[in-house]
Amino acid sequence: MKLFFHKYQGTGNDFIMIDNSDSKYSGLTVNQIRHLCDRRFGIGADGLIKINSTDGFDFEMDYYNADGTKSFCGNGARCSVMFAKEVGLVKGNKASFMAIDGSHEATISDGQVFLKMKDVREVRTISNDIFEMNTGSPHYIKYVEDIDKENVVDFGKSVRYSDTYSTEGINVNLAEQIAPDTIKVYTYERGVEDETLSCGTGVTAAALSFAVKNKLEGLQRIIVQTKGGQLEVRFNKNSSFSDVWLIGPAMEVFEGTCDVV
Repeated sequence: MKLFFHKYQGTGNDFIMIDNSDSKYSGLTVNQIRHLCDRRFGIGADGLIKINSTDGFDFEMDYYNADGTKSFCGNGARCSVMFAKEVGLVKGNKASFMAIDGSHEATISDGQVFLKMKDVREVRTISNDIFEMNTGSPHYIKYVEDIDKENVVDFGKSVRYSDTYSTEGINVNLAEQIAPDTIKVYTYERGVEDETLSCGTGVTAAALSFAVKNKLEGLQRIIVQTKGGQLEVRFNKNSSFSDVWLIGPAMEVFEGTCDVV
């Protein structure tokens, strides 16, 4: 089978994008997806996204991690909005789409995608510096004093494969406050089983945990620095988190064709 694809990245989190609005590629298997995401034997990516047609929305984002498992992906969602606009599924600068965690909306403005995330009603506080929550994917967040002295891969594996999380898995984030409204975040991603340059759901979880840690209330805007670039998270914090927005760039890198066997 000949596959026509686009490669996109959102703050260094990279994805193989496939226009599947005609269902041409619906038969892709998990093994084929793993092969395509392999950085040595395939195209190479943190994940693969099929953009499907669906009733009542501009498109459906069908996201696969590099190991073929499915989840929600914040950076992948922002890239999906830009790609869906490119292929004509999104008219104008506003989009609505379905994903594994339900419906989302987004706005494109000045090259940035403003992505509406799900409300977060529960945050587990493990200690003053450790939090757990689900922002479309499950996340563990630990605050440290000097993040660049930490090994996020070793730490991530120790948590992700611990007895507590080994069955379902969890994404693991290290965070450090570097300014009053700014944090730095490094993420070990479940499904990639390695550090990625950025993780949208992880950035969102870290920003929300920052509000819990510092007892912030009301409308908030947190800047998040990742190895792949800067993202912004806006939200309203009362008894829970609502109006949560992940904001950042999404860019095409290249397009091409390959044979899938």
